[in-house]
Amino acid sequence: MSRSGCGVLFLHWPVTRLFLRCSRIISDPMAQPAKGETMNLKQLVAEHAVQQVRSGMRLGLGTGSTVRYVLESLAERLRQGSLQDLAGIPTSEATAQQARTLGIPLTTFEACPWLAMTIDGADEVDPDLNLIKGLGGALLREKVVAAASDQLVIVVDESKRVERLGTRSPLPVEVLPLGWNTNLPRFERLGAVPAVRCGADGQPYVTDNGNLIVDCTFPEGIHDPAGLARELDACPGVMGHGLFLGMATVVFVGTSAGVVQLLR
Repeated sequence: MSRSGCGVLFLHWPVTRLFLRCSRIISDPMAQPAKGETMNLKQLVAEHAVQQVRSGMRLGLGTGSTVRYVLESLAERLRQGSLQDLAGIPTSEATAQQARTLGIPLTTFEACPWLAMTIDGADEVDPDLNLIKGLGGALLREKVVAAASDQLVIVVDESKRVERLGTRSPLPVEVLPLGWNTNLPRFERLGAVPAVRCGADGQPYVTDNGNLIVDCTFPEGIHDPAGLARELDACPGVMGHGLFLGMATVVFVGTSAGVVQLLR
């Protein structure tokens, strides 16, 4: 179903923060960003998203520097007692570590096979609320957790809004280490310029699942996201990709004027 008629609502909120990430050479996805306007937008949308959380919920906890502020806000509300009986399933080891440090209870899918809500960031958002995610390296777990949630709440700043997916961000594709390079010609036939992601040490980046990531750049953007998703899903050795199509329930966008709420 087309969501080009997304409802748009401005929600004015006390100022504060956002999230950026590089694609090839990456750092800790939960690392503290530089101070300034970007931080203000990150905290702004994070705190607004946390207002949607209710006591007793089981949550998916995303990954990224905006989610850092989501976790801090959740922990503060738990300490104050305004939220109680929460538990979350983290989408990365970095998120799990921060949640434990902050005292946020964690759970598993064995104990809780369905979640009320996942709060996460995104690298691109198109007018239909389709997403590219995964520059933080957690795309596979993020998709598993989001797919097991009643709501996927996305928090971004206005720079992440695009008319066409793939115009600003590469598309991350998580691949098995075995024969990972055999998929490069397939990605090229799909119109991509693929490059294996490397860390600051120049070595291939390894995900929490023990896999590699190939960042696929599309010089003209992605013209048919659904078709591309089907092709990637059919490639042997592809464990997941960063196209999140039809999954977002609501997107909160931090702007200098306040928070814009985009509804499906």
